[in-house]
Amino acid sequence: MSSASQILVLDDSPAIVDSLELMMELEGLSVSKFYKGSDMLDALNVKEKPNVILMDMWLSGEDGRDICRHIRGDEQLRDIPVVIMSASRGLGQSALDAGANDFIAKPFDMEDVIERLRVYIK
Repeated sequence: MSSASQILVLDDSPAIVDSLELMMELEGLSVSKFYKGSDMLDALNVKEKPNVILMDMWLSGEDGRDICRHIRGDEQLRDIPVVIMSASRGLGQSALDAGANDFIAKPFDMEDVIERLRVYIK
């Protein structure tokens, strides 16, 4: 893996993805961005594992919790930390129950996101 820590961002909102990418790159983090869970899962099977996956819970036609369960069920991927974010603040426990390592409520403070992701960067 390169010297930059690799963060994989999955959200169906380009504005959120772009703002996260900008802030993370300013922090020296390398970002791979995806707008569909299926595209992200395809990439996970062929690329080096990211240090952490940050993804939205509610994606167009997809549920981030299902994607997280898929990751946890895959022997090759299950050790990748997953952080789920959502504007549905009351769903934090269901994200954790689906296997997420952490939950971030939207709207979020960008510095808080960076600080929480750094916990998973080794």
